[in-house]
Amino acid sequence: MTTREKLTDRGFKLLNVLHRAVLRVSAGRVGSRAFGMDAVELSCVGRRSGLTRTTMLTVPVTYGDAMVLVASKGGDDRFPDWYLNIEANPEIEIRRRGATLLMRARVASPEESHELWPKVIGVYGPYASYRRRAKREIPLVICEPR
Repeated sequence: MTTREKLTDRGFKLLNVLHRAVLRVSAGRVGSRAFGMDAVELSCVGRRSGLTRTTMLTVPVTYGDAMVLVASKGGDDRFPDWYLNIEANPEIEIRRRGATLLMRARVASPEESHELWPKVIGVYGPYASYRRRAKREIPLVICEPR
């Protein structure tokens, strides 16, 4: 792993810790939205450790009870760890607005992605530059109630 990748990973971890702390200290009054999107806490099982892993993410698109997550890692060429974890075990929990939701995650089909990407970018424009910058396809993850 390069120094840049290590710094990127540490930066994301620090942002997650700070975001989660602000959310908890304020009892959800601060930090429940970010960049015009709902902020959620995703809990999944680590693919190697088997331990529960949590990360703060934003939800650019919801429809019905389903939520869309973007596995962008800020346009990094590597997949986010949470994405690799849910590939191995799609049974997840999402904490949103104080409620814990039992969900199942799946990667959007090419047809779904084609339909969803304009909506995602319409909510948060920088996702378009993440897609251009990354040397990988950035997956959209659809989370549906179990």
